[in-house]
Amino acid sequence: MKIKFGIIGFGFMGHIHEKTLNSIKNAEVVALCDIEENKMKDAINKNIIKTTSVDEIVNIKEIDTVIISVNNHFHKEVVIKAAEKGKNIICEKPAAMSVKEFDEMTEEVKKAGVKFTVHQQRRFDVDFRTAKEVFDQKSLGNVYTIQSKLYGINGNMHDWHVYKKYGGGMLYDWGVHLIDQMLFMVDSKIKTIFADLRNVINEEVDDYFKVLLKFENGITAEIELGTYFLADKPKWFERHWFIGGDKGTMYSDGFEPEGKIARTTRLLQNVPGKTTMTASGPTRSFGPPAEGVLITEDLPKVNFEHIMFFENYLNALEGKEELLVKIPEVRRVLAVMEAIRESAEKGKSVDFE
Repeated sequence: MKIKFGIIGFGFMGHIHEKTLNSIKNAEVVALCDIEENKMKDAINKNIIKTTSVDEIVNIKEIDTVIISVNNHFHKEVVIKAAEKGKNIICEKPAAMSVKEFDEMTEEVKKAGVKFTVHQQRRFDVDFRTAKEVFDQKSLGNVYTIQSKLYGINGNMHDWHVYKKYGGGMLYDWGVHLIDQMLFMVDSKIKTIFADLRNVINEEVDDYFKVLLKFENGITAEIELGTYFLADKPKWFERHWFIGGDKGTMYSDGFEPEGKIARTTRLLQNVPGKTTMTASGPTRSFGPPAEGVLITEDLPKVNFEHIMFFENYLNALEGKEELLVKIPEVRRVLAVMEAIRESAEKGKSVDFE
């Protein structure tokens, strides 16, 4: 039996959702909704139901699930309308503009008795899953630092994301994904959060942030994003991971990760007396390693695709597995984002959990 979907908001992500669902045999998109009719002209199925009214699409009986990909500030309103009509819901991230707003949404969803999840498809990114596999294997020993970084050169954001009132800015955009990935990887309470959040070249919304999460298990996670990082180095304008442990380190560059796991064949009890002359003078601690001390291993191979989000969702509808993205996890990410804004405003770390 095919699960019938309606897509509310047919912009960039709405088009991606239609294309993805069109490739899944037990899923079918039967209706689209967007306030701009022109956006729906290039739908894959030319005979699909098209409407500019949210009220109309949530009243279509054959629709089991609606995907909500409207501007961020409309998420609450549309989620509640869909829940009241008995529709299961997949909402784009961020699910809400605040924890309070999200709690109000989930209360209505609970009353309606429908399924509700959030499209955190980047839990299936290959670069993230490669880093998570290294972390889960515990092959680096006691991990003390995890660094997740994303850089770009374009500076300005796109469409409505440049406006604060619509829920724009990079913390609400990529920030949600990067935080969600880190919390999905590290199973520990967060003690403190420190953040630097800036508008570097955008007038209204943030386009740079650096976040430090200190976990109870001793790991410090660093998440950094910048839309205006200029350099001519290969892979600079992409994704970067670094994980440091007392038995080795892992690094990777790019969304299709290129990197290594590095280890030493022996640990020095003391820095040797021999010095190395560098351009800035002599050094012992930071000279090149002796031959044979440093060895590397290839990164593990993983097999993940974004379509797995929808495969999980469809299996959950049939009771075969749990929804991967759970409501308490979504709420925790939103709470971290609020703490990030508080820390950035105060200029100091804030306690958390």
